[in-house]
Amino acid sequence: MQPEGRVPKKPAGGRAYGSTPHLPGSRLGPGDWSINAGQAAICTERARDKHDEVWVTEKLDGSCCAVANVAGQIMALTRAGYLAETSPFEQHHAFAEWVRLREARLRAALRPGERIVGEWLLQAHGIRYEIVEPRDLFVAFALIEGPKRQPMRKMLDVAGRAGLREAALLSLGPPCSIETAMSDMGIWTGRQGAHGALDPIEGAVWVVERHGAFDFAAKWVRPDKVDGHLLPEISGGAPVWNWNGSLAPTGQETMPATEAADHV
Repeated sequence: MQPEGRVPKKPAGGRAYGSTPHLPGSRLGPGDWSINAGQAAICTERARDKHDEVWVTEKLDGSCCAVANVAGQIMALTRAGYLAETSPFEQHHAFAEWVRLREARLRAALRPGERIVGEWLLQAHGIRYEIVEPRDLFVAFALIEGPKRQPMRKMLDVAGRAGLREAALLSLGPPCSIETAMSDMGIWTGRQGAHGALDPIEGAVWVVERHGAFDFAAKWVRPDKVDGHLLPEISGGAPVWNWNGSLAPTGQETMPATEAADHV
């Protein structure tokens, strides 16, 4: 890391990740907006033609963070684009340490100008998770190069080489209805998704690619979801931690990158 004062306030040049709009019927929060009816139909009912491909993944409830390769240096960023180590929140300082412990492998997987975005699950926000190993703490869902989001297959390749988890895939190919996605995650059957949620999962994310390139994304959040009610600044209580163990790599994270990618 460069000496303090020489790293730009936002090393990647701006926000690490923006906002994902909602599908109609999703629970909206302050400042949220929905995609139009035509886009919603592409996600859930009918593709425009054979060139549309729809990815549906589990939506996780943590702190959106990113790992960026900035001119050959690996940096842990908050969603707003600031260095995680400068955050006022303890969970982001832990994310910076988690990244530092994996720096060599992340540098080998990410090219300069790329950043991989995911949910940092160390601290419970509105949903508690049972974390089995430190690798489960960061769940990747997007790869961005400069301002441009990259195809999901490229993200999965980078995540595999970096030894990262990626958001559980619920559907791939044709449009997928909200009802089907939620049933696959068990939201109405008592089974709480694929990432160890101890409470009803938040929802799902639809990513539409066209001709193999990112087109647009949307999310669906269950109507009764309450944002951040476990955070001390909202609850008035103590922090709820999903993991209290070491942040150091274990298990599959210590495999050679090519071998780890084969196991993803």
